[in-house]
Amino acid sequence: MEGRSIVRRSSWVVESLKRRRISIFSATFAVFILFFFIIIAVFAVPHQHSQSSDGISSMRPKNKEGLLLLMSAYYSSSNRKLLQKADQTSVDSAKANEVETERIWGDKCSISDIVINQGPTAPLPNGIPTYTVEIMNVCVTGCDISGIHLTCGWFSSARLINPRIFKRLRFDDCLVNDGKPLLNGRAISFQYANTFRYPLSVSSVIC
Repeated sequence: MEGRSIVRRSSWVVESLKRRRISIFSATFAVFILFFFIIIAVFAVPHQHSQSSDGISSMRPKNKEGLLLLMSAYYSSSNRKLLQKADQTSVDSAKANEVETERIWGDKCSISDIVINQGPTAPLPNGIPTYTVEIMNVCVTGCDISGIHLTCGWFSSARLINPRIFKRLRFDDCLVNDGKPLLNGRAISFQYANTFRYPLSVSSVIC
């Protein structure tokens, strides 16, 4: 009796497993069919137009060709916006160049018309490095520039410099050519000796 009972229980377990597998397979197949019909429905629905914030009509594509057309319209709109921004940037640059041109070809000069070059030269006998500085007037309108002041920190030199050529008035303020005009196309130069190189730049000029 016990053997028959065990056999019956085993048969019942096997049947239950079979039913469960069939149920899982049926559910999976039903989900697949449902998904397939949803895809067909999406691509079969007629176009529905609506106005978007980008100013183009959005729509549900009827097929792949419609989807490609929609994407093409969107990218065309984006490209038009980028081109408009680029054109505006070009206009702004042109205006800036126009202002710069008026400044260069006008009667006035600017600090950019004075060019400073400096480089190392042979050191002093005691080994202190020396530097040669050349200050040139490159004004393209032929203007003479006076009152040339440079930012120079606590400029000092172990080699004597002619104060009529270059001298420090106060901290970070040095005067070139004793404030007198530096003729157009001319340059003035001097040498200084120091353990390090001083950064020199034009702070103000008089045209």
